[in-house]
Amino acid sequence: MSEDKKNVDAALSTEGEPTTLDSGVSDETILSVQDLHTCFHTDSGTVNAVNGISFNLDRGKTLGIVGESGSGKSVTAYSIMQILAENGWVKSGKILYKGENILEWPEKKMQKFRGEKISIIFQDPMTSLNPVFTVGYQLEEAIRLHTNKTKEEAKARAVEMLTLVGVNEPESRIKQYPHELSGGMRQRVMIAMALCCEPDILIADEPTTALDVTIQAQILELMQDLQKKMGMSIIMVTHDLGVIASMCDEILVMYGGRVCERGTADAIFYHPAHEYTKGLLRSIPRAENMNEKLVPIGGTPINLLNMPKGCAFCPRCENALNICLEKLPDEYRVGPDHLAACWMNIKDYFESVS
Repeated sequence: MSEDKKNVDAALSTEGEPTTLDSGVSDETILSVQDLHTCFHTDSGTVNAVNGISFNLDRGKTLGIVGESGSGKSVTAYSIMQILAENGWVKSGKILYKGENILEWPEKKMQKFRGEKISIIFQDPMTSLNPVFTVGYQLEEAIRLHTNKTKEEAKARAVEMLTLVGVNEPESRIKQYPHELSGGMRQRVMIAMALCCEPDILIADEPTTALDVTIQAQILELMQDLQKKMGMSIIMVTHDLGVIASMCDEILVMYGGRVCERGTADAIFYHPAHEYTKGLLRSIPRAENMNEKLVPIGGTPINLLNMPKGCAFCPRCENALNICLEKLPDEYRVGPDHLAACWMNIKDYFESVS
């Protein structure tokens, strides 16, 4: 490490940290996650999969949560839904729906909340749908579970929802089994099932992973159209920044169970402030320069059983400082509605005022 970096480390350790942005809850906030910590028991020890995640979701808005496998994005979604595996639990924090902490609700109230007020679309529609029941049966079951509709009314609603999500010949499709449908059709069925009770919040966990590029675009466009018609809020969970470039009002970039950067799509794509975000962007092909060589992020994902004291991305970061190993940076404002938890930004701040 150069002498200049050592001097910066020394300055940072004595000067203190710039004030971070405190994002409050507004009247439009429908979901507020505050300092969420989720853990899992394993044979090797306790895994801290989510370490202090906080964010607000406003009515009718779309929030994107981006990160590689193991970053904690899906666990965050499952914590909100309260559908963690048996060895998982929310250690601390709050999840507020319209001001009420759902972590304090009894299971019966949570069962009513799921599907009726909040729904989730899982990654793989083939494993999410039961292969031994028809598509219509599974849709009608979800509708009758959360509403007072009769069997005939539920069937009519199922046909209506399949029509809404662009499934052709819905009256015939409800009699088919999941294996008789294409991947794109199965994903549309999952979206119809998630929206059949008109929830306030839709969580989409990697909704386009198993689909080809053309179908991906159709599914994302469909979700945007349905959002405008129904006025719901969306949490889009994905590992691909390119997928959500045009549909998210705010993006959270996660690594090692923490938020390393957050901001608008323009801020994240045009002014990335965390070294991990910059690495993700360097690995995305660009249409204007298809001959440009993609640069992978070096190293391997962090071992959550052996987290460093400082920044989780430090072992893979080419520009790491000494302080990165020892001290975890707070989220620091780097622009309007743009925060990043990276010592490099704080270094630049001190250099600008010195």
